[in-house]
Amino acid sequence: MSLPMRNKPPEHGIRIPFEDLAQFVSDLFVNAGLYRHDAKLLGKILTGADNRCVFSHGTRQTPGYIRKIQDGDVNARPTITIVQEQNTTAVLDGDGGLGYFPSYRGMEMAIDKARQYGVGVVTTRNHFHFGAAGNYSRMALANNCIGLALSSHRYPLDADRLIMGASGGSPMSIAFPSRAQPPLVLDMSASMMGYDEELFKQFNYVFAKSLGLGVALHALGGILAGIRKPELEPPHSRWESNQGAFLAVFNIEHFMGIDEFETTMDRFIGQARDMKPFPDMPYAELPGGMEWRWAHENAKSGVPIGEDHQRVLDALAEELNVPSVFRDFEETRY
Repeated sequence: MSLPMRNKPPEHGIRIPFEDLAQFVSDLFVNAGLYRHDAKLLGKILTGADNRCVFSHGTRQTPGYIRKIQDGDVNARPTITIVQEQNTTAVLDGDGGLGYFPSYRGMEMAIDKARQYGVGVVTTRNHFHFGAAGNYSRMALANNCIGLALSSHRYPLDADRLIMGASGGSPMSIAFPSRAQPPLVLDMSASMMGYDEELFKQFNYVFAKSLGLGVALHALGGILAGIRKPELEPPHSRWESNQGAFLAVFNIEHFMGIDEFETTMDRFIGQARDMKPFPDMPYAELPGGMEWRWAHENAKSGVPIGEDHQRVLDALAEELNVPSVFRDFEETRY
């Protein structure tokens, strides 16, 4: 009996090559009104999450995003602008669109700044959901950098609710490069368990830490990012632009040699993976290890899509007049 996991490969489904699934999702967004270059990026990022088996933040998000666009809550064709910029910092405006576009561009800018100055930090605002924080922290790895990405959304603080509601459940990710071993990638929400009075009596420290982490992330990825500026809130804004992001990159070579760092990380991660796994877990892995395993497996055999997941995407494809990608890979069904 294995422990329940929110994201794991489906027991039954179909496998689709990465590029084919990414193109299919891109076509859905093009027909929903996105610019082709934005749709291509979105297809790549969402399929990448599925490839790591982070299905909660992968192509499963497609119907919800498209509904928001069709309902006029999210800008289908935003223009990303630089609000202000200095040597090591910048602020981007997402123009009411999906958060993927300013966040991806912001992380590229942060990487360029870190390569030149050692550190790069970019905040984004005035946009909707930015997806999994790990999408952005991982971008730093190929550049011999440490990546940090976190976000928060605008939520009410109701005086009649418990203080736990102030945490917001903000996501965060920090990624450290390695060489032969899986990179160390923490990708998590500030919410560690649903509140329950009996659980609080037993594990009050867990809820206290979750609250502290959540409000700290909101201060960086929300307040500092500018999502609570009055001009970005209803009724002043026509968009549901309720999210911001804080993106930071640290160039390892400004602290120590990259060879020394990656060699030491490999030794540390390898020794940890030789330890005993948690009960009922198949492997001893540090954060990011299972995603690394799944990504390598799926690169060879195709991205696994569960049967329910396929039905939802097929229904959306029919609605948007996009040919289904699944009919071409029936032989991969398992």
